[in-house]
Amino acid sequence: MGPSMEIADIAVVALYFVLVLGIGFFAMWKANQSTVSGYFLAGRTMNWAVIGASLFVSNIGSEHFIGLAGSGAASGFAVGAWEFNALLLLQLLGWVFIPVYIHCGVYTMPEYLSKRYGGKRLKVYFAGLSLLLYIFTKLSVDLYAGALFIQESLGWNLYLSIILLITMTALLTITGGLVAVIYTDTLQAVLMIGGALSLTVISLVKVGGLDGVREKYMEAIPNVTAILASHNYSFPYTNSCRIYPKPDSLKLLRGPLDEDIPWPGFLLGQTPASIWYWCADQVIVQRVLAAKNIAHAKGSTLMAGLLKILPMFIIVIPGMISRIMFPDELACIGPEHCMAVCGSQAGCSNIAYPRLVMSIMPVGLRGLMMAVMIAALMSDLDSIFNSASTIFTLDIYKMVRTCASSCELVVVGRLFVIFMVTISIAWVPVIIEMQGGQMYLYIQEMSGYLTPPIAALFLLGVFWKRCNETGAFWGGMTGFILGTTRLILGFVYREPRCNQTDERPAFIAHVHYMYIAAGLFWVSGLVAVVVSLCTPPPTKEKIQRTTVWGLRNVEKLPVTEREETYKLTSKSPVHCNGNSTLQKDLPLDVQRERCLDGADLKLLMPSPCDQDPVTPSTDAPTPLEAYCNGHAELVGRKDEGCRQFEKGMCLRLFDWICGYKEQTATPAPKATEEDERIVMEMLYEPPKIKLLLNFGLIIVCFLGLFMFVYFSL
Repeated sequence: MGPSMEIADIAVVALYFVLVLGIGFFAMWKANQSTVSGYFLAGRTMNWAVIGASLFVSNIGSEHFIGLAGSGAASGFAVGAWEFNALLLLQLLGWVFIPVYIHCGVYTMPEYLSKRYGGKRLKVYFAGLSLLLYIFTKLSVDLYAGALFIQESLGWNLYLSIILLITMTALLTITGGLVAVIYTDTLQAVLMIGGALSLTVISLVKVGGLDGVREKYMEAIPNVTAILASHNYSFPYTNSCRIYPKPDSLKLLRGPLDEDIPWPGFLLGQTPASIWYWCADQVIVQRVLAAKNIAHAKGSTLMAGLLKILPMFIIVIPGMISRIMFPDELACIGPEHCMAVCGSQAGCSNIAYPRLVMSIMPVGLRGLMMAVMIAALMSDLDSIFNSASTIFTLDIYKMVRTCASSCELVVVGRLFVIFMVTISIAWVPVIIEMQGGQMYLYIQEMSGYLTPPIAALFLLGVFWKRCNETGAFWGGMTGFILGTTRLILGFVYREPRCNQTDERPAFIAHVHYMYIAAGLFWVSGLVAVVVSLCTPPPTKEKIQRTTVWGLRNVEKLPVTEREETYKLTSKSPVHCNGNSTLQKDLPLDVQRERCLDGADLKLLMPSPCDQDPVTPSTDAPTPLEAYCNGHAELVGRKDEGCRQFEKGMCLRLFDWICGYKEQTATPAPKATEEDERIVMEMLYEPPKIKLLLNFGLIIVCFLGLFMFVYFSL
């Protein structure tokens, strides 16, 4: 065990969380006197800088600091390829996908699939797949990453650390602290990047700069004799476990048979999986859709792309430096030694970053770094709880039980969160052992087996007008069945320890998961194309606004003064969330967001918002039309389940914890010609701004390609 936190570090951590708790109480108090919906309303007027920073922060969390640095320690520069690839794919999002999403007026990704293809089958498939990914690649990984930080700093048991993490998240959720993430995200981002840059500079000075990293990393070999003597191990060392850095550790893209990043597999297989994350994942797309217009959306992807250069220097290279400084711990010589160092027989590379933080950061600063990462992690957990419970209750449970009341949905959403957490904790041992203990590669492998078919469906939907619902469904199902089968086989035939003989079938042992991902992507796309050609084409209404070709016929108008065009009134009878304030003259896209906040999110998460004390809510139906976000068919009857009796204090406390509020909701205004005007204004780019953005696109793409070449030579 490395250095532990001192009193000053613990004091900084405690002070930081007291501050977050204080902001949480303030946010909860403020929410009852104004409206947190202001955040979502401001969302449609966010500028490119705010969204660009938000994209970066939402992607880079503590699991990246653990996983990227760990893979850097184990295999060198290779893992940085994902970051440079993201730089390019973000531009695909800004220049291709976001204009289509704006044109067809969607807010969620299941809604896009419904509009583009029709039917409910794809929506259920997408919802179920999203839940699988949330549990096995996000929630469980986040819990493990946060627990590793706590374990390294305090020396606690891994599972005790996980329980502490969940308890703190629940506490902040109940007090409103994670509602306050809208106030603390920017602060956390600045502190996280600032702390990481400080660590990078300090560690580079210690090893002699980037040239020192290149030279000393290849010499970072554990002292086998000293390890065997100091630990008094009885096993004979056979040199079967790799303790030497790989010969091509200083190259980004490697040969076709490389076990880390074979370049054909990365380009043809990993890229489609990444297209799903960067162009069709709700967490990422939702932030870009919050832009004022398409110019700000493109600007945000350019900024986020530039920021994606940072992880190579502030995470991957520090991970390599950690191996240089602690080779006897990170490059353990056998399963018994690994178990003694970090509690995992597969390898100890995941402790690279926290070990470096605890060893070379000054007292106080390492406590702040620890606090910021844990706080950011808890913010991620809250977002996962929100998204997953919303998807399950509204996209799956509500379809099975159409008569469920809002109160029932609240309870089911909370129970599903408990179920997710239980499954995720039980899954942590699998994460520890998969991919030789490299957590980041575990995430990519899981995604590589499940997401390429989704990427194929979105690409075909956006680019090929002939693709229909039948073809998309069977293409997606084919890829899902094949990918799930390969995933199950991977768990049945587990990778043996480094000192054991590999007796797995050749297909499992020697075919890289990126080649499997490539096959899934192209097979899914081929099935979708063939079935679509053999069945009737989609109707004109389905493809008119949901493909990139429909953008050519859109008349784009300059934006007039938004404040003058849409003056807010305080006496509007048109509302969708219980507040008859500031609604009637809002643009329709903003009204949709207000509906989403008031109905969709508040239903499932503790968000005491949209309650104006001047206009108290009353018991009323919760009609379907009020959702305005792709779930409009889900609630269509009076919600009588929770108001047949006067509630006691315990029930009121339960409702408060669950975030349930009885509220008035009336049908949202139907789309008018004004909706078309909003779309035309959002898609308009002034000629000079368009020229500047296109020039920025060329510069950013060139920079991304340069990084690939520079780190591959």
